[in-house]
Amino acid sequence: MKQFAVPNFYRSEIISAIKQKRKAADKLKKDFSPTLLDFGALKIYLARHFGFCYGVENAIEIAFKTIEENQGRRIFLLSEMIHNPQVNADLKEKGIKFLQDTQGKQLISFDELNEDDIVLIPAFGTTLEIENILNAKGIQTEKYNTTCPFVEKVWNRSTQIAEKGYSIVVHGKPKHEETRATFSHASSQTPSVVINDMKEAVELGKYITGEKSAESFYTEFAGRYSKNFDVTKDLQRFGVVNQTTQLATDTQAIAEYLKQIVKNHYHFGEENIQERFADTRDTLCYATNDNQTAVSALLNTPADFAIVVGGYNSSNTSHLVELCEEKLPAYFIDSADKIISSKEILHCNWRTKQEFLTHDFLPTSTPVKILITSGASCPDAVVESVIEKLTSFFPADKSFDEIKAQFL
Repeated sequence: MKQFAVPNFYRSEIISAIKQKRKAADKLKKDFSPTLLDFGALKIYLARHFGFCYGVENAIEIAFKTIEENQGRRIFLLSEMIHNPQVNADLKEKGIKFLQDTQGKQLISFDELNEDDIVLIPAFGTTLEIENILNAKGIQTEKYNTTCPFVEKVWNRSTQIAEKGYSIVVHGKPKHEETRATFSHASSQTPSVVINDMKEAVELGKYITGEKSAESFYTEFAGRYSKNFDVTKDLQRFGVVNQTTQLATDTQAIAEYLKQIVKNHYHFGEENIQERFADTRDTLCYATNDNQTAVSALLNTPADFAIVVGGYNSSNTSHLVELCEEKLPAYFIDSADKIISSKEILHCNWRTKQEFLTHDFLPTSTPVKILITSGASCPDAVVESVIEKLTSFFPADKSFDEIKAQFL
């Protein structure tokens, strides 16, 4: 896989060494067991896969290269490059201005742009409507487009099944940048609708069977279906694609549920189901799968709690927290600074996105066992700083440098 020129201040010497050592010993990625960092009184278990993915490193490389090569030009980001506060703060510090927030609210009017400006498309991609606005102003979008190749894979698959006469159901968070972009690309080709979760999939299934009246669809899914969507016709033949950072198991469960609805309603067997339901399993992102599978394996390790590091508005990171919380207490933090002391940690509720303070989060008896992972947009350097902060609270049989030496 391609190696990207990511600034060294996002890297971690020890974590890079651990990842390289694990990769060399497990080239086929069959071993999802965690890596133990044994400090004696503190034992940290690192997930097998975590941190920057291919798409994120690609976006960061393009962004910093664009800054370096275009001194003196105005550079804008359509919205956050990735959902990580440190990376976005670094880009702002280098003079990049954001045109929109993550919800699509305009911060700087497109009217203020001219053809000499550079506009970076974030890793999530963007809508065709926005691309057209920028292109009409003479602004190049292809050269400065950091859209993740795996997001584009979803778009390409949507196009392929649209050409075969399928409609598209997008599984994603309706307000997320990637979902808005995927819906835009899909709906330009074929009738499309967005659903958020299994609950909405169940309700959508009732329109396929006729259990619900067609009229109520347009209220229930208002703002989430394409122009001229005909619920009486456009759900007779469709495929499911996803926002790549959703829980892979959720997308698979939704697709299987809707597939079964179609089989039952039209009395189709597995051998001819593709006449009504497109196979889109190949659109699931490898990094999302790897990180989630690694967390599932990590949770087989008995521990006191888990720490998940990443941006609070990061969808893939939130899902890692969700998985952890099914087994044990989990603290969602975006930097080592949120570990205020050995007594207090300021962490985020992944559902509400609100921070709250927890006291006495560290057990009094040793050894303390902590599981650690991070989202696909979180720099390894941030994870290392979290580990260093935790080790400072315990007498160590081995220093951080001694542990690091084991992997270098």
